Amino acid sequence: MPYLSYLKTLAACLFLSLQLPAQSPAILTLHMNEPGTPVSPGLYGLMTEEINYSYDGGLYGELIRNRTFQDSAKTAAFWHLQQAPDGKSSISLDKKDPVNPSLPVSLRLDLEKDGKTAIANEGYWGIPVRPATTYQGSFYAKSSVAGSQPLIVILESADGKTAFASTEVTGITSQWQRYNFTITTAPGMQPAKDARFVIAARKQGSYWFSLVSLFPPTFKDRPNGNRSDIMQLLADMHPAFLRFPGGNYLEGQIFSARFNWKKTIGPIDQRPGHLSPWKYRSTDGMGLLEFLGWCEDLNMEPLLAVFAGYTLNRDYLEAGPFLQPFVDDALDEIEYVTGDVNTKWGAQRAKDGHPRPFTLRYVEIGNEDAFDVSGSYEGRYTQFYAAIKAKYPSLQIISTVGGKDPLGGRFPAPQNKTEIVDEHYYRTASEMEENAKQYDSYDRKGPKIFVGEWATREGYPTTNFNAALGDAAWMTGMERNSDLVIMSCYAPLFVNVNPGGMQWKSNLIGYDALNAFGSPAYYAQKLFSTHIGDSVIKITADNIPTQLTKLTARDSSAGLQPKSIDALFFVATRDSKKNMVYIKIVNTQPTAQPVKINLEGSGKVSRNGTEWVLKADKPEDTNSITEPQKIVPIQSAIKGLGKTFTRTLPPWSITVLQLEAR
Repeated sequence: MPYLSYLKTLAACLFLSLQLPAQSPAILTLHMNEPGTPVSPGLYGLMTEEINYSYDGGLYGELIRNRTFQDSAKTAAFWHLQQAPDGKSSISLDKKDPVNPSLPVSLRLDLEKDGKTAIANEGYWGIPVRPATTYQGSFYAKSSVAGSQPLIVILESADGKTAFASTEVTGITSQWQRYNFTITTAPGMQPAKDARFVIAARKQGSYWFSLVSLFPPTFKDRPNGNRSDIMQLLADMHPAFLRFPGGNYLEGQIFSARFNWKKTIGPIDQRPGHLSPWKYRSTDGMGLLEFLGWCEDLNMEPLLAVFAGYTLNRDYLEAGPFLQPFVDDALDEIEYVTGDVNTKWGAQRAKDGHPRPFTLRYVEIGNEDAFDVSGSYEGRYTQFYAAIKAKYPSLQIISTVGGKDPLGGRFPAPQNKTEIVDEHYYRTASEMEENAKQYDSYDRKGPKIFVGEWATREGYPTTNFNAALGDAAWMTGMERNSDLVIMSCYAPLFVNVNPGGMQWKSNLIGYDALNAFGSPAYYAQKLFSTHIGDSVIKITADNIPTQLTKLTARDSSAGLQPKSIDALFFVATRDSKKNMVYIKIVNTQPTAQPVKINLEGSGKVSRNGTEWVLKADKPEDTNSITEPQKIVPIQSAIKGLGKTFTRTLPPWSITVLQLEAR
């Protein structure tokens, strides 16, 4: 046996030997006749930012990579010249005659002699093609060739031997014009994820191109819209809100690289794009209105984060007159979202295609400002808070004084006038389980809690089942305390699984050009978010099995000792309108666990119910692009329920019971 495998086996045996004997069965008593604390209707939502090619190369539908030729200052990155082996044609970047200030660079193709020569783009690790599918495309072009010479647009295989579809674009002149086209694949073809997009010319001369774009069918056919399969995965979670534009992407590495929302609205040819904090360029095709359209398509509330004068390189502006332009910019942004057509920015939104205002209840000031060692956040927050409340008194303001996970401690005391605090947690499964009761003892007189980023970080590029167990244990604590924890959202949401597509390990949803899949943690989230009532049912527990926390190498080197913690986690809620009860139980043990459930004080309980079980053979098991549904919930009808009944939980499992009780 290889040494590493031996160590893993030894560690597993030690873990099993450390399990304290579970009293059988565990007993959960639900106090049905006691009033329960309310469940926040916005408890489970989404958080997003441009990381791991989440927008460009991910959710955003654009298939062309480097569509404006600005990804590199020296070369036409991700574009290639196709010509005969003895050809002497060339491509180069040209800044002499731009389309407009937002499109300062074009790609120049110099065709040395008559004959087919082309430029090709392989997209974000391939252009996906499916049978009988129509793609919408466009580009700006001009040519030195006299007369109207057609260009040929082709979708072809990576080796160039198979053309999946082609069309002609005619009328190219010596002046910049935008040309639109459609291209349709044949029925019956095999889907391919590694196709390429080609524009071919045949007549000797020079050709210039800018803003080359290609879109597949998008979710709900929204122009400049989102990829359908990923959107459907999100829709199936029934999220309550979307926090955007998200984390570090909001701040940017420097002031000029922040999310400057005014440069992300209007036609895409007026959006210059910018460098994201994760070292690749953002097209800003996913702009402010697209985020709002995303909310509209999934029936979510927008949760708007505004830039607060602090960047990732720790540059910042003190509160006062120099910060005021950014405060004004935030007020303009809120007006763009909520203003009617008689306001300046509401009129601009209407011009951009959406006359009806959006509903907005929450605004977040900055991002993870616990990392601001300057101590400037309190002053900056106060200045933003005062200005926003003066103009929009009904808005609820979120402070980002949280961010650093204190692990066993508390976040810093919030500022005055703090209504909601954003707390972030990235932990191991053991740490999540150890802290699952964290909010049980929080002061209810303080501000409400928004857990704006959290995840169990085990497994990559998407998380494994052990992470799902940690996530589920943590969610029982948030749900049990959802009178205090009013919102939460996992992060990061997305990852492109191709080599080079990941900047952050452990993500919820993975994809390549053609396919998308949910991690085990995704299915845990989905189970929790789609089975929840409007009030928490108090539970008294007895005979709960325990486990010892698993220490990392760093913990061991620091002399830390394992702790005994629960191995079973649970929460129950009631839907008062439907008389439905949802019981969620997480078994983190490698052994089956019988659980006796008492519905104390209940009236009539239906004999029949429904059970969903998410489980794995090993905690390290996971889903992948090749095995997208290796671990998914299994739904089954169950019988023999009543005021008292027993269920046996499989090893390493997440179980949701749904039953009718009056």
